[in-house]
Amino acid sequence: SLQNNAKVAVLGASGGIGQPLSLLLKNSPLVSRLTLYDIAHTPGVAADLSHIETRASVKGYLGPEQLPDCLKGCDVVVIPAGVPRKPGMTRDDLFNTNASIVATLTAACAQHCPEAMICIISNPVNSTIPITAEVFKKHGAYNPNKIFGVTTLDIVRANTFIAELKGLDPARVNVPVIGGHAGKTIIPLISQCTPKVDLPQDQLTAITGRIQEAGTEVVKAKAGAGSATLSMAYAGARFVFSLVDAMNGKEGVVECSFVKSQETDCPYFSTPLLLGKKGIEKNLGIGKISPFEEKMIAEALPELKASIKKGEEFVKNMK
Repeated sequence: SLQNNAKVAVLGASGGIGQPLSLLLKNSPLVSRLTLYDIAHTPGVAADLSHIETRASVKGYLGPEQLPDCLKGCDVVVIPAGVPRKPGMTRDDLFNTNASIVATLTAACAQHCPEAMICIISNPVNSTIPITAEVFKKHGAYNPNKIFGVTTLDIVRANTFIAELKGLDPARVNVPVIGGHAGKTIIPLISQCTPKVDLPQDQLTAITGRIQEAGTEVVKAKAGAGSATLSMAYAGARFVFSLVDAMNGKEGVVECSFVKSQETDCPYFSTPLLLGKKGIEKNLGIGKISPFEEKMIAEALPELKASIKKGEEFVKNMK
């Protein structure tokens, strides 16, 4: 077993998400080896992090020729690589650039660490997860239980906003968020919140809208200087730590993630997942929901399906 010896790679480690994410991973007793990859600055980021007094060894890898060595022997690969949103952009506007980056990086994963858990942060997640799956299929290494679209930031935001609204401790609030990771495909199941919260419909509509557009809120506030990086790094680390805990044999670890799914007629869908030693142990499904939430799912499915198809087509048409 891994027992606190997880070997984790971050691809896109020099970027706005990559650096704080790598810091959080270096700070964790669960990680024994941290390998950092990017096309610029990785030796510096690695040198800097390597001085931190925690046990994880840190090494930086620069450029495509060093990528195979970065990946060898990894248990978990986290991919925040790509371009961030600018004001006025949707996540889908990043498609062409990020689709190519994710296809290239996941092809390397399929070749050099086919057994690793793959955690994709690069947007648009609704398309980059189908891209990852198709790339792994091409290399004969596809395991749907080991490919995760990291949607944890939506849950983190929902927990935070509801805690603020109701005067609760955010560490005790848990709101499942299902669907996808863009606009109206983000579906917070506030009816399933623990502890139970009662909100009048106008408040429910407002807070749901805020959760769905929270990323844009940050993009606007940063006024051209990027998108959510620090909160995304926190959420990415939270997901990785849950995954590693589960791989180490911890029982009852549940996280929502955008994965291959039979829960709706959409081929990929985020729901709460029971994590285990081999990745997804059990999809816990949607559960009991309100009519308001039913309606949100119905409205999200066409957009989700289109984004998924776009990702699949991208790989089909690749040289």
